[in-house]
Amino acid sequence: MISVKLPNQSSIITVMTKAVVKASKGLLRDFNELENLQVSVKTNETFVTSADLRADKLLRKELSFARPSYAMLTEESGEITGEDPFYKWIIDPLDGTFNYMHGLPHWAISIALKKKGEVVAAVTYDPVKNEMFWAEKGYGAYINDRKIRVSNKNRLSDLLVSVGNLPKVSRSLTQSVRKSGSMTLDMAYLAAGRLDVLYSAPNANEWDIAAGMLLIKEAGGILLDKDGKPISSEKDLAIMTNIGLCSMAPKLVQM
Repeated sequence: MISVKLPNQSSIITVMTKAVVKASKGLLRDFNELENLQVSVKTNETFVTSADLRADKLLRKELSFARPSYAMLTEESGEITGEDPFYKWIIDPLDGTFNYMHGLPHWAISIALKKKGEVVAAVTYDPVKNEMFWAEKGYGAYINDRKIRVSNKNRLSDLLVSVGNLPKVSRSLTQSVRKSGSMTLDMAYLAAGRLDVLYSAPNANEWDIAAGMLLIKEAGGILLDKDGKPISSEKDLAIMTNIGLCSMAPKLVQM
């Protein structure tokens, strides 16, 4: 298990990393005992497991203890008001639930902190691979103790592309394509240079993208709408890539 203390991290990143490490212990235990996992279907026809709910409860407890006045938005509990009008936690206790249910080791825990509507701190933790992706506004993005940057590839034949949650992929996209089942990890991977272009259908859930948006920006990446223009709102987010692919990326898929 990763050390909770990471280099150059602030007190707020310490709070976030401690919370995700604690939540990961129960998730890993349940992941190794999937035959006992209770699964139900939510009103939007997506799955939720007892592991999601336990992790959600623990994260809310840990973050509330550390910053009791902050508001919250979590995938499993919705909006929770706070006394402080400026700060809000955005929490996804288990991104990649369908992967998790099938024993596929590609899922993560994600927390973002918004200040006056802008994400200023982000953590995405992959407990299986023991990789902590984290970033603070103006201070860069990291994986564990190593600073990360988006890739610098710009040739079509070299690209590794993830289509995220897009329902259709253009036939013109002939290079290697992935659809991993975890938008949170896809965004962290793009920040780390493991993916070159990532697509998402607009209006994605805030808890799926909040942390990843800061990771990508702090790693030198670009956030675009479906037409290839810089986003004016997180609801417009459709394309994530490096600056050298800004003109090419919108032409590779049908949004």
